[in-house]
Amino acid sequence: METNKLRYSHLLPVLMSFFVMSFVDLVGIGVDRVSKDMDLNATMGQLIPSAAFLWFLLLSVPTGIIQARIGKRHMLNIGMGITALGMLLPFFVYSFETVLAGFALLGIGNTIVQVSANPLLVDVVPGNRVSSFMSFSQFIKAIGSMIGAPLAALFAIQFGDWKLIFLVFGIVSILSVLWLGAVKIDERVVEGQKVTFATAFKLLGNSFIFLMVLSIFVVVGVDVGFNSNSGQFLIKHFGMEEVAAESGRSVYFFGRMLGTFLGAILLTRLSPRKFFVWTSILGIIALLIILFSHAHFMAWILVFIIGLAVANIWPLVFSITVEKYPTRTNEISGLMMMAICGGAVIPLLMGWVTDLSSAAAGIWVLIGCMVYLLGVAVYSLRR
Repeated sequence: METNKLRYSHLLPVLMSFFVMSFVDLVGIGVDRVSKDMDLNATMGQLIPSAAFLWFLLLSVPTGIIQARIGKRHMLNIGMGITALGMLLPFFVYSFETVLAGFALLGIGNTIVQVSANPLLVDVVPGNRVSSFMSFSQFIKAIGSMIGAPLAALFAIQFGDWKLIFLVFGIVSILSVLWLGAVKIDERVVEGQKVTFATAFKLLGNSFIFLMVLSIFVVVGVDVGFNSNSGQFLIKHFGMEEVAAESGRSVYFFGRMLGTFLGAILLTRLSPRKFFVWTSILGIIALLIILFSHAHFMAWILVFIIGLAVANIWPLVFSITVEKYPTRTNEISGLMMMAICGGAVIPLLMGWVTDLSSAAAGIWVLIGCMVYLLGVAVYSLRR
């Protein structure tokens, strides 16, 4: 049903789910801390983001099908409940196996939360305010991503146990489940073609859609790859202390947060396709400079710029594709959610390259990804 009045009793618990959605970005902290605790090489450490992001490939479309039957609120609560389990398992039983199992549960929960939270937010806000609240929800998610590293460092310094962040975020997930479960939301029922494996995968025969879906795979890989590798890169390439290097991750997420805000303003005046080209160029330039710079102050600036450049590529790719094929939004959404599994593949590739050569060599994987995105951006501009 159409929502004409904003009810904060419905809105606030749904917005809280976007904070829970950010917990998947703990993969970066997990790589640094677990690798140090258990003396893992780069390839083994990158199994952590792989364990989390693999599930987007396997579960995105099935989650949408189940969600159509049981409702978005129930599905969202299931996702946050599984997220809580993923947080609590490695806190109470800490081994490499339980860490992988915990991050796998976190990935399963996050897949469900990402599929369910956005459409449920649309259901609880008036139609003329959907865009503003969608942007605000990403701001909330960015806050959660940004505070993860400082909190882990604080718990390590004050209590001698960085893993307390798992306990805190697990409790927050449980409270979010209880909060959302306490409200009754009238969900909109959309009539029309249902998303199935057959209808979704058939679209990959369209070259434009295939390239854009692969762009989501690549940009999520860049995001997760830089998140999970930046700490070790700053330590090895710039000689930073561990806590300072982990703080670089917060600088990256701050750049992403500000980039989303600036993008929302600039895209009211600029063509999305042209913006896609220029933000890809910015990302390539920043990644190239960070490889050849050794000054600490430049590291912070460049990490911020990389976050700024990456921030808008996901929504740009999605909006450009849907604009071109507006009647296939459901199928395109399903395919692009599945493509988030790039966060499982590209960081693992970076870890393997790093073990073979150096931390700087892993950054070249990201540069290659950004060059691909620039090529797609130019292609979409010409089309």
